[in-house]
Amino acid sequence: MAIDLLALWDFSKPELSEQRFRDALESATPDEQLILQTQIARSFGLRSDFAAAQEVLASIEPMLSQASDEVRVRYYLELGRTCSSTTHGEGPQPSEVREQARDCYMKCFELAKASQLDYLAIDALHMMAVVDTDPDDQLAWDLRALSYMENSTQADAKRWEGSLRNNAGYALHLAGRYDEALAQFYLALSLQLKSGKIRGIRVAYWMIAWTLRAMDRLHEALDIQLRLEQEWDADGEPSQYVYQELEHLYSALQETERSEHYAQLRKAIAPETE
Repeated sequence: MAIDLLALWDFSKPELSEQRFRDALESATPDEQLILQTQIARSFGLRSDFAAAQEVLASIEPMLSQASDEVRVRYYLELGRTCSSTTHGEGPQPSEVREQARDCYMKCFELAKASQLDYLAIDALHMMAVVDTDPDDQLAWDLRALSYMENSTQADAKRWEGSLRNNAGYALHLAGRYDEALAQFYLALSLQLKSGKIRGIRVAYWMIAWTLRAMDRLHEALDIQLRLEQEWDADGEPSQYVYQELEHLYSALQETERSEHYAQLRKAIAPETE
């Protein structure tokens, strides 16, 4: 499509993204308008307002038979996210809801594959790791998505690699395969460094330090987290996740006072996590 959706997205600010999509509706073709509506639905999902997201998607559904392949692919992708996504929070979901999500993601994948919409096919595969949450199952989906990305000749599909390496590393970490996880996280970091995106670079370093702590390489992990603390604080965006890791690291190092200091900083940012 002519509209660059990724340029309109700011995933950390879904309200802003929604307004951008609504503004773009004015000059969009009818098919593009439907695609933009799927992104508006996604912006509601990122705010955990799944009822609003489903309402937007329900308004699209009657027009699917006359719409483009991309509209249908994006419709099923976003409908799946209203059933099962990272914004649904932790804890088990009812099996019927997971199966609804699975059905949507698989429909999305098959349609995207047939339509050579590789970026969206990979998106569907990577979302299956949210449906199947056993680390081995997650890793299988992550590796399948990586394989699909590697075999694609489409430039936008290649943009997935950093995220997919991160996801594979996460699954390997949960499985206790720390050496392999660390290798994936370093690959993800190299890709983020090439992109120059500061937030992505910091997340990659955090994942490395998180794994180093699990490997009992505490001082290496501490050096990274202290640097991340300085960087986030300098931007006026202190990170509860960095504080939490520093809390754990100082506890492991038996520096109780420092550990409690970071526990209090974390609680000041995110008291609801207690």
